[in-house]
Amino acid sequence: MGKLYRAISADGSAFAAVLDAKDMVSEIEKIHKTSAVVTAALGRLSIGASLMGYMLKGEDDSITLRIDADGPAGQLVAVSDSRGNVKSCVNNPVVELPLNSVGKLDVSGAVGKNGTLSVVKDMGLREPYVGVIPLVSGEIAEDIASYYATSEQIPTVCALGVLVDTDLSVKSAGGFLVQLLPFADEKCIDTIEKNVAAMRPVSALLDEGVTPEEIANMLLAGLEPNELDTSSPAYKCDCSRQRTEKVLISIGKKELDSIAAEGKDTEVGCHFCGKKYVFTPQEISRLAEGASEE
Repeated sequence: MGKLYRAISADGSAFAAVLDAKDMVSEIEKIHKTSAVVTAALGRLSIGASLMGYMLKGEDDSITLRIDADGPAGQLVAVSDSRGNVKSCVNNPVVELPLNSVGKLDVSGAVGKNGTLSVVKDMGLREPYVGVIPLVSGEIAEDIASYYATSEQIPTVCALGVLVDTDLSVKSAGGFLVQLLPFADEKCIDTIEKNVAAMRPVSALLDEGVTPEEIANMLLAGLEPNELDTSSPAYKCDCSRQRTEKVLISIGKKELDSIAAEGKDTEVGCHFCGKKYVFTPQEISRLAEGASEE
């Protein structure tokens, strides 16, 4: 399981959340059989979703991050609950690209630079909150920071990283968010800027065994950080046969009657975990009885 650690400055003007997500991203690679660059891209989006999801207040709240851009990976989606547990999917799990100009996996090349990041917060209200921004770079961390600055007016530093080994296994993965509250003074801002500038890549730190607590203390060095809380988020899909039945009912009686009339079993696969649910024609007909005529 992952390790998420949050700390806050002594005066409460800044906080940092740091996530070691190696197990989470390893599960993504295992389920979706992603190529190295897609493991990095979907891993980064999932880490970001987990960090953002953990900040939600309600137990049943959730957040969805979706990138729609012009890269060969296609649409990327990551969903987190309020405990930081994540599920994610991607249109094209296998993309092969040369390394970028600095010798690293070309995440923005796989994702694309022309497109949007959508953030949907479902907090149990009549309508979910939806924020959509144009992508800044397609590197994902910069795009999440831009979302906070544009849509929520919260100064935010975000770093996300995934190290993929030559055998496509995940060596390390993680990220952090640092946010300033409105009353943060210039000294606090300067301190955080210097701390962040001195940081090495988060995936390299985690690969060397540096803990989330230690990384949080680096980010808030000089601000007397105190622990807020810790958690152990994981890759966790909440699909079930019952939820799949509801999806089938939503397509309408006419379509379900047509499927049942074919006389074959119907298999429905979950995009997030790959689990298959099989329905007989008789089961489809039963679901049709509860569906609308539209």
